[in-house]
Amino acid sequence: MKTLTALKRFSASLLVVFFVASCNSDDDNNVNTPTPQANNIVDLAIATPELSSLVAALQAADGNLDTVLKSNGPFTVLAPTNAAFSAFLSANGFASLSDVPTDVLSQILLNHVISGSVPASALVGQGSGYAKTNATGVGGASMSLFFNTANNDVRFNNVASVSTADISASNGIIHIVDGVIGLPDVVDHALANPGFSNLVAALGAADGGLVAVLQGSGPFTVLAPNNDAFGTFLADNNFSGLGDVPTDVLSQVLLNHVLAGATFSTDLVDAGAGYTTTSATGAGGNPMSLYFNTNDGVKFNGVSTVAAADVVATNGVIHAVDAVIGLPTVVDFALADPTFTTLVAALTRSDLTFDFVGTLSTPNGTAPAPFTVFAPTNDAFGALLTELSLAGLADIPEATLNATLKMHAVAGANVRSTALTDNMTIATLGGNITANVTGGATLTDANGRVSNIIAVDVQASNGVIHAINKVVLPPL
Repeated sequence: MKTLTALKRFSASLLVVFFVASCNSDDDNNVNTPTPQANNIVDLAIATPELSSLVAALQAADGNLDTVLKSNGPFTVLAPTNAAFSAFLSANGFASLSDVPTDVLSQILLNHVISGSVPASALVGQGSGYAKTNATGVGGASMSLFFNTANNDVRFNNVASVSTADISASNGIIHIVDGVIGLPDVVDHALANPGFSNLVAALGAADGGLVAVLQGSGPFTVLAPNNDAFGTFLADNNFSGLGDVPTDVLSQVLLNHVLAGATFSTDLVDAGAGYTTTSATGAGGNPMSLYFNTNDGVKFNGVSTVAAADVVATNGVIHAVDAVIGLPTVVDFALADPTFTTLVAALTRSDLTFDFVGTLSTPNGTAPAPFTVFAPTNDAFGALLTELSLAGLADIPEATLNATLKMHAVAGANVRSTALTDNMTIATLGGNITANVTGGATLTDANGRVSNIIAVDVQASNGVIHAINKVVLPPL
């Protein structure tokens, strides 16, 4: 059985979707507006000769769509002309409508149906953005449809324009369009939206054939930087243009915006904050970690916020973000995660005689990177102050703080949790500590104090972080 070249298989997952649109204003459109009619949508299609192929498709497709579109609705139907269907069949290698698999045909037709009555004036008023169709995308979510009215036109997914608008029916509205709107993958959505033109260029330029990768079955979650985000990224890193970015580096930066599986914004909000992994590669060849926090919007690594969420495709979901997410160091993760604010304050105390931030920002491949950092939480530092009968971090003598912080960093090794063993001696910058894993991973310092490792394997580009619940001390 033939399949559409533009159609990608999509995977299901137990996720829920909500929609955030981005829009602009623009001029009115030069489209014909006929006299309102009283018949239902199917009756009007039957009565319109240039929609005879649409009528035949509705009757042939799975799901009794001709009956559905006679019901109360209301529906907004983007109705392809006969010429549009002919072009669609030819482009996808079908001799006739009967060659199109009926389940595929059903989904394509449903991608032209929006619940509710949406007149052309409503689209023009928004300028551009996303709507939901009745087709099914990844995870069973409603497929997204991009509309743009920027060129004195109402255009959908950049493949179909309205030729006749606002044909009123008893159960909705018909807009006749000049193209069949296929089922989009994540690349198709990026291509359709001019706000992602820099992302599209970057995907094409980077190593690894990333366009083809993201046209695969997936599913993927893509954090898509907008054009302004790329402009800022280039300026901040002293690149005059995208062509100046080494293609291997560009590939890793882009892969740091791709998560395996379909993760919707509601999943992130429900989780609140935490870590996931991207398709980029961190130190030791391990998947890069990504920190998310939803206390104020949905933010990644403390630098990039979701501007438009849940753009649903056949093979994944896109979240537009307002900044490029660079490849994080262990310092970047400490800065991003509010669990480590006291640690950051300690590392950056102005009187320290050792440059912890500069040292721990050393890129992988340059000594003394990579690093393994055992990162005490805010509560761990609070408990230390109580233990030492001190009022605040500033009361810890510089020599003591310096020596203490060095007990939490290992140079020249990216030690993942799976490499820890019982009675394992770990040489830190400040001296030896002992790891044990039986009954739960722990660290024991020279004073016999035991710290529990409470979160593991936050993988950075130049090392790995494990969170601990008690500050490790040098010999007292």
